[in-house]
Amino acid sequence: VQLVESGGALAQSGGSLRLSCVTSGFTFSTYGMAWFRQAPGKEREFVATINSRGVSPYYADSVKGRFTISRDNTRNTLYLQMDSLKPEDAGVYYCAKGLFGGGNVHDYAYGDWGQGTRVTVSS
Repeated sequence: VQLVESGGALAQSGGSLRLSCVTSGFTFSTYGMAWFRQAPGKEREFVATINSRGVSPYYADSVKGRFTISRDNTRNTLYLQMDSLKPEDAGVYYCAKGLFGGGNVHDYAYGDWGQGTRVTVSS
């Protein structure tokens, strides 16, 4: 199983970024996926999740209305569109593969993780 994130960069407050997670080594369309993030000095936190069929996305309250999770099961790729970025959105963003087809907000429901991509937001 491989999960490779990309798209992290320096963005201005109010700006946008799009993260991608290219996957391989498993049947992508079978598993729920999620994005988590970890800011310096803080614990990893849930950001967004989506089920195997690409419906029923669920978001952390802190990003609801600003971030959009999506997936392309034909390309085995997970996305996170981040708009109206805030300085508190900064951190390393991780893509995670679920243990099952549904989405989940808990990190223990995910068995494989990418190496992360760093997002920095200037105020």
